[in-house]
Amino acid sequence: MSTADLAGSESGGRQVPATAAPGRSAVAPSAPRRISPVLTETTLVDHFREGVVVTDPTGVVREFSQPALELMPGLAVGRTLAGCGIAPLEPGELTIGERRVRCRRVDLTVGGATSIAWYVEDVTDAIARSDALLAERGRARFLATASQKLGNPLHEDRAARAAVRLAVPTLGEVAVVVLAPRRGRARWWRAAGGDAEGPALVDGGVLNADDLPPGVEDALRGTEPSEADWLAEQLAEAGWLGDRDPGTVAVRVVPLPGSSAATGALVVVRSADLDEHDMQMLRGFAARAGAALDAAVLYRDQAEVAETLQASLAPTEPPSVGGVQWGAAYRPAQSSLRIGGDFYGAHELPDGGALFYLGDVSGKGVDAAVFTGQIRQGLQALRRIESDPARLLTLLNDSVLETTRAHGHGRFATMVLGRANPVHGGGLSLTLASGGHLPPIVVRADGAVETVDLRGMLIGVVPDPRIASITVQLAAGETCLLFSDGVTEARGGIRGEQFGAARLVDALGGCQRMPAPALAERVEQVIGDWLGGRNHDDIAVFAVRAVSPGSPARHLHAVPDRRSAS
Repeated sequence: MSTADLAGSESGGRQVPATAAPGRSAVAPSAPRRISPVLTETTLVDHFREGVVVTDPTGVVREFSQPALELMPGLAVGRTLAGCGIAPLEPGELTIGERRVRCRRVDLTVGGATSIAWYVEDVTDAIARSDALLAERGRARFLATASQKLGNPLHEDRAARAAVRLAVPTLGEVAVVVLAPRRGRARWWRAAGGDAEGPALVDGGVLNADDLPPGVEDALRGTEPSEADWLAEQLAEAGWLGDRDPGTVAVRVVPLPGSSAATGALVVVRSADLDEHDMQMLRGFAARAGAALDAAVLYRDQAEVAETLQASLAPTEPPSVGGVQWGAAYRPAQSSLRIGGDFYGAHELPDGGALFYLGDVSGKGVDAAVFTGQIRQGLQALRRIESDPARLLTLLNDSVLETTRAHGHGRFATMVLGRANPVHGGGLSLTLASGGHLPPIVVRADGAVETVDLRGMLIGVVPDPRIASITVQLAAGETCLLFSDGVTEARGGIRGEQFGAARLVDALGGCQRMPAPALAERVEQVIGDWLGGRNHDDIAVFAVRAVSPGSPARHLHAVPDRRSAS
C-alpha cells in the first residue's frame, strides 16, 4: 500500500487531500482504490519480515503481507478471517496448521478510522531449536548426574544396582542390568516403576549363561542386537517384561563397555520407541555405567589377589608339639592390612623337637611383607638340610644376600631362631641364635624376669656374619618371649617416649602363671594402651612356654579385625 493509499484506508475510504509544495499545484484527490491480493506496488506491510494482517474492527481483511499469506493460504482482502477459513487471531502463542505462531495486536486510528494490525511471527523453528537445546541440556545433566553417582561404588553389585536404578524412568519404564558371566553364571537386576523414593528394584539373582536371551548375549559380546522386533519376545520369555504386552513396548539392548570387553548389558523397555537422540543418551549412559562396572571389577580382582597374597603372607599357626605351648600376637603398622614386616613361625622336627623364630625386615607394608614371605620360604626349604639354629641362620644369610643382590635392593632382616627340645622329666632345652635381633626375655616360674644375653649381626648385609648362639633351659611353667622392635620402640605416654625394654620387663612381672597365648596378648595390650592411638611400627610377640606333656598347646592370633580397624 502506498502512503496515499494508507491515508485513504485509514480515513474510512475518504481521500485526504495532500498539501501542495511551494511553487507546485495541489494534486487532485482520486477515488478510493480497491486493494487487490496481488499487489503491484510496494506497500508498507511488505517491509516486515514476519506476517502482517490488517483488518477493520469487524474483522474484514484490508491488507496482508506475503509471509502472512504463506502462513494462512486462505487470506483474501474483503473477507473476514472466518470467511477465509482461518480461526480468530488472539494475542499470544497460537497454532495455525502445523506451525506455531506468536501474535501481537496493534490498534491503529487515523483520521477517526480504526484498523487492527495483527503481527504474526512464525516461531516454529525457534521453539524447535529451544526444545532441542533444553532436551540436550537435560540429557547432559542426566549423564553428569549418572557419572557422579556411578563413580562412587567400588563394589560390582552396588555399581550394577546404581546403574539400573538410574536408568528408570529417564531411559525407560523398565531397565535390566546383566553382568558378564563368571564361571558360567550371570547376575542380573531389574528396576521398574517406583515412587518418590525411586524405582522398585528386584535382585534377580543368578542365571546360567546358556539361559540368557540371545539379544543380551549379543550385547555381552560387545554388539548391539539388530533384531529389535524380537527383543520384546525374548525378554517376555525371560520374565523381564512383567505384565507388559510385548507388542506394545519398544526394547533396546546395549553393551556396557569395559577396558577390554563388555562388563555387562543394559536393557531398557519403554512405551515409545527411541529416536536417535535417545539412543545417543542411552549409549552415553551405558559407557559411564560400563566404566563404573569395569572399575568395580578391577577393584574386585585386585582385592581377591590381595586377599590371596595376604593369606599366603600372614603368620601361620605353629604346629602342636609335645611339651611346648605357643602364643603369638601381631599388630601390623598399617591397620588396613593384616601383613607387615614382622614375622614368626614354628616347624616340627622329626626328632620331636621344633624350630621357632621371630624376625623383622627393613621397611613396612606390602613390600616388607613380600620380603618376609621370601625369608619364611627360605627357612622352610633350608630347615630340611640344617636344623642347628646358628648354621641355619648362616645359610639363610647367604640366600637373602643372593636375593637382594639379584633384585638390586638393600633389604636386610633381624631374627632370633631357636630350637626347642623336650627334656626328660619336663621342661625344654632351647638353643637360640641371633641375627642382630633384640634379645629374648625369660619369665621364670618364681616370677623372675631375665634378659637373655644374645647378640649377632644382621641377616642379608655381609657374607659370613657373626651369629651368636646360646642354650637356655626352661622348667615346666617357664616362658621364653621373643618380640620385635615395634614393642620397645612404641612411642606413647604423656611425653611420647619409647616404651623401652625396662618397661617391658616390669610389665612381665607377676605373669609367670599366664599361659603363652595370654602372655603374648598381655604384651600386645600393654603396648596398645601405651600408644594411645598413635602410629606405630609392626608389633610382633611370640611366646614359647614349657608345659607338662599332654597339656594343650594353644595358640592365639591377636590380630586386629579388619572391620573394626576400618
